[in-house]
Amino acid sequence: MALQEIADAVEDSGKKGRDRWIAVYIGVLAVLLAVAGVGSGNAMKDAMARNIEASNTWAFFQAKNIRRHELRLQVAEFEAMLAVQPDMPAAARSMITEKIATYRQDDQHLTSDPARGEGLDELFVKGKQLEEERDVAMQRDPFFDYGQALLQIAIVLASVAIIAGGSSLLVLSGVIAVLGAAATLNGFLLFWVPAFL
Repeated sequence: MALQEIADAVEDSGKKGRDRWIAVYIGVLAVLLAVAGVGSGNAMKDAMARNIEASNTWAFFQAKNIRRHELRLQVAEFEAMLAVQPDMPAAARSMITEKIATYRQDDQHLTSDPARGEGLDELFVKGKQLEEERDVAMQRDPFFDYGQALLQIAIVLASVAIIAGGSSLLVLSGVIAVLGAAATLNGFLLFWVPAFL
């Protein structure tokens, strides 16, 4: 009877040690899960912020383009007026010529304004850059989602392994945890992006 009690005590002590290591492993997985959650939240916030900025930039671009088109129409109208009325008084001709020069200068500023970065050329580049940043953030998010799901599954399997006492669930948990960690890491670094994303 005493030998059986000693054997049970040794077995219990080994099981408790194993369970403690599994608990530490689950704690590490929980930390990785939290990191994946933060990464996912940040990726979506970045995507939304860049999308809003891109929309605002394209709206500003469109407003400036409409203004430039109006100026060009006005210049064409003034030029037609000068061509149709060659005997126009000199003062009126001079005033129209000055307006045409002013409108053409405004047209150039609307087209390109590197000093303020608000010309159509600069806005086009800025809008495209913001769209690219939005797209990258949107590519990151699914990997965080996959990472979170896999890490949660790994935690559940490790918890069941404590209760069941088997090693196969623990090994499966480890494999899934590695996949979850890799997906989370890929969310940060984007070292692999499938063609469909």
